[in-house]
Amino acid sequence: MKTNFYFLLCLMAIVSFFAIACEDESDTTLPVINLIEPEEGDTLQIGTDVHFTMKLFDNDMLKSYKVDIHNNFTPHTHAASGESTETVPFAYNHTWDVAAKAKKGDTLSVHHHEIIIAGNATPGAYHLVVYCTDVSGNESHVARNIVLSHEGGEHEEHAED
Repeated sequence: MKTNFYFLLCLMAIVSFFAIACEDESDTTLPVINLIEPEEGDTLQIGTDVHFTMKLFDNDMLKSYKVDIHNNFTPHTHAASGESTETVPFAYNHTWDVAAKAKKGDTLSVHHHEIIIAGNATPGAYHLVVYCTDVSGNESHVARNIVLSHEGGEHEEHAED
């Protein structure tokens, strides 16, 4: 009888060990960002919207993505005396919650024109960075060098616009 008791006790300990070990597995896989537009080096026109397209994927569930645009200026300007300097460096930072739209293991397509470049934005070099976070807290990012200009760039018009 004691032998059966010790056998059952050992069996329960082994099963408990494996059950706890299996539960301890956590998601450490980073989300994947495929930023389609804007492309590296694109020139975007001041006073207009940004054609923004990307695909997001995570092995588990996506939570959110953030777009951060900030200047990449040198610390000085070359304005001629008397020249108007009523422009301001453009800055943009917004986060979208996509948890309700995302399904486990699916690719989420994102396309919008919600980012508007202010008409008084300072022309020049900028960084556009996209961050993506999954429900486990893993975060990845993709960065692009872009240029803001009054002339603007050319990009293909898409049927879904």
